[in-house]
Amino acid sequence: MAKPLVMEIPHELGLEEAKRRLTDGTERGKALLEKSGLKVETLAWTGDRLDFGVGAMGQKVDGQIDVHPDMVRLEVRLPLLLAFFAEKLQRIVGNEGTKLLTKK
Repeated sequence: MAKPLVMEIPHELGLEEAKRRLTDGTERGKALLEKSGLKVETLAWTGDRLDFGVGAMGQKVDGQIDVHPDMVRLEVRLPLLLAFFAEKLQRIVGNEGTKLLTKK
């Protein structure tokens, strides 16, 4: 297992609004992933933490999202084979996460 990818995305939404937006966003993301042939194996909230797991072709990616009043912390554990894509994944997730958590 490669080193986990950890990101922190600041926001000004407060805990409940950030959590609501992440809940909506993860449901849309789940539908897109499943259309792409990936299987969302875990997607479960426990308090202010969302645990997730996605699998395809014998590979599994899992992690958690912790929602705080002023920031969201994402930790993703990639198998070694997919760790080569960590930098690209970090850019994509950072951009999309920032869009999701930007005040509107």
